[in-house]
Amino acid sequence: MDESRRAAKDWVAGYLRAWKSNDPTEIGALFAEKAEYRFDAFTDPVVGREAIVAEWLRRQDAADSWTFEHDVVATEGDLVIVEGVTRYADGRVYSNLWLIRLAADKTATSFTEWWMDHANPS
Repeated sequence: MDESRRAAKDWVAGYLRAWKSNDPTEIGALFAEKAEYRFDAFTDPVVGREAIVAEWLRRQDAADSWTFEHDVVATEGDLVIVEGVTRYADGRVYSNLWLIRLAADKTATSFTEWWMDHANPS
């Protein structure tokens, strides 16, 4: 496995730990100081590590309320593409596509989440 793919898998593993724990330190460790996070692909980004942590916590999912299956489908330079499926205990199911840009220190400078609700196909 090449270094960029390993870095991508490690970052996603950290994201999943933070998603389960909702621990501000774990969340913050994922992102560069001036990172941009788009919780919805067509919205303005949340900018800055502190703002990202605050918005994440505002939107947090309970640790036992979801499962996530995924694959790192591509890495190219600083770009990581992840395809996944999120299943919630209440029956909601979403297909996910994440576009992540990683800095040399392995923190994300940009994260855009595309999600598609299986109950409302286009």
